Amino acid sequence: MAKNTSLFKIEGSLDEITFYKTADGHYVRMKGGISKDRIMNDPSFVRTRENMSEFAHLARTGKYFRQAIGGLLQQAKDNKLTGRMTRTFSAVKKLDYSSSRGQRQVGIGMATPQGKQLLKGFDFNRHAPLMQVVLKPVAVDTATAAFTITDLVPLEDLRVPEGATHVHFSGAHLNYDFATHQSDLQMCQMMEVPLDMQTYQVSVAPQQLAAGNGLSFFLFFVSFYQEMNGHQYSLRNGMFNVLHIVDVV
Repeated sequence: MAKNTSLFKIEGSLDEITFYKTADGHYVRMKGGISKDRIMNDPSFVRTRENMSEFAHLARTGKYFRQAIGGLLQQAKDNKLTGRMTRTFSAVKKLDYSSSRGQRQVGIGMATPQGKQLLKGFDFNRHAPLMQVVLKPVAVDTATAAFTITDLVPLEDLRVPEGATHVHFSGAHLNYDFATHQSDLQMCQMMEVPLDMQTYQVSVAPQQLAAGNGLSFFLFFVSFYQEMNGHQYSLRNGMFNVLHIVDVV
């Protein structure tokens, strides 16, 4: 795979060369390759078929998991999220020591302490990791899904984007079953705090816990706004918003 650095950026095929665009720029490659029929039936490609099967499983799992988070994810994600989550779930899948190659499951890996640890601390927006935005500990009570930050002084304990006047804190309790992809998401109420030098006790919790037979994910959400003429506006479409998995049980 070569990168196209010419003045003219085109997409499509020309003779035996294919030009295409990704999020990382314009690339060029040769056409051709091994036929699909051979890959799917030739015994020498058994490892390839195993990898394809597991990759398809990873893609489905990532898609359904992101859908389970719903509108919250739309406010705090980056353009590399799909790939980053696929890599994380791939590491979790490798913790499945009971299934054959090609059949390893994310859900079996998630049942292990190591699997839960791989998802704990995941940031959905790489531009705004929780630990780089909120400089005080965020605690969660997994029995109630209540999130707290003690003695927060916004202008000292937050990395505030230029132009922001207010910060909103919220969160969610997600119950997600990796075997069935069934889920339940219960949102916390939102707490608004002005960006000043006062001290605040941040506490948000859902009215009820998420129900289901899956694992519990505790997600903390931070969003910044600019107030103008009595209205609040999100900064750069959520570029600075945080969505972080605080714990998995």
